[in-house]
Amino acid sequence: MTAGRRPDRSESFGEALLGKILDSAHELPPHLIGPLVADVMERLGGRRPQVLLQDYGQLVLVPLPGEGLTGGEPQVIDDSEAGRCFLDAVPVEVPQEDGVRVHLPLLDGGDQVGVMAVTLDSVDDDDRRLLLRISGLVADLLVTKHGYSDLFFGVRRDEGMSVAAEIQWSLLPPLAMIMPRVAVAGILEPAYHVAGDSFDYALNGDVLHVVMIDAMGHGLDAATMATVAIGAYRHARRSGIGLSEIYEFMDRAVAEQFGPEHFVTAQMLQLDTTTGRVQWVNAGHPPPILVRDHRVAQRLVAPTTLPVGLGGMEPRVSELGLVPGDRVLCFTDGVVEEHKSGGEEFGEDQLIDCVNQLERTGRGIRAVTRSLSHTLKQARGGQTSDDATLLMVEWRG
Repeated sequence: MTAGRRPDRSESFGEALLGKILDSAHELPPHLIGPLVADVMERLGGRRPQVLLQDYGQLVLVPLPGEGLTGGEPQVIDDSEAGRCFLDAVPVEVPQEDGVRVHLPLLDGGDQVGVMAVTLDSVDDDDRRLLLRISGLVADLLVTKHGYSDLFFGVRRDEGMSVAAEIQWSLLPPLAMIMPRVAVAGILEPAYHVAGDSFDYALNGDVLHVVMIDAMGHGLDAATMATVAIGAYRHARRSGIGLSEIYEFMDRAVAEQFGPEHFVTAQMLQLDTTTGRVQWVNAGHPPPILVRDHRVAQRLVAPTTLPVGLGGMEPRVSELGLVPGDRVLCFTDGVVEEHKSGGEEFGEDQLIDCVNQLERTGRGIRAVTRSLSHTLKQARGGQTSDDATLLMVEWRG
């Protein structure tokens, strides 16, 4: 550049489109996200814009209402182009008589918010680049504004939700996190009536912290106990103490609040994402399952201690070295203890068979976890008399 000559800072078409979103984002009311998306898509030459949000059961994608947005019926995730975009987290282009229908994943930290769709006359690389960046901003907007309104809760509900489930969903972190070294994905069943099951995670520097819990009982009592257990876990984790000390802190919190006859089973893990070294404490949970090379390699059987709240001895911390691509599946007892029609318990052997079948598809951790939960529910004859929660961790190396 010639000395003294100012660089060109004029606004390009693409910058103007992205700027339209960024300039509006700070004070944009949640119900105006849809009209903003519709306006930006019209400037791009797009038609029939849609923002589709996943329902709590992760079965359908529901159109977000808003002026300028296209409505319509919910789209089944397992039987639609929008669903394919959602499951694989990649753009999907579908030729149509009047152009090309483009579906884009709405991703935030790997968590799949939903799908954005629009029809263009034709699509080139400039369109694709702009649409991906727009979809990223829209996903961030949806996540940011989610806590300010009940709009998105209402759109995502496919049926009535119990008060206990309301509590649990408000307690959960995002259902998935996909990062370069590590990925996490979880799912709860029954989505609209879950009570005592919950999980939490945090990526602090190079260390991933994970917990899965199952509070005894059902309904509000279980949800209340789960809230105390997760709150105690987060408080202890943020204090920077080890797994044994975290267990002891949770144990005291539950015992002091609910008395000696109440308890919460727990599975706690810490994964060093630089080395793949995982440590865990099992407080009354079924052993996790190690998946290696897309097959179940072993059950991570280790010494257990009493559930938190029952005053167990100092727990023994187990360790294992993972290799890149390994997945660790944690699950609550409701997954395997459900009785099918005829009285037979579902059992871990059938769980392992289902895991092996789905792992052969080679899909990402979020899609596998979702499909596994739904496959297990179908295999149990659609019965879920107890909470059934799955949480999968992948070390990507």
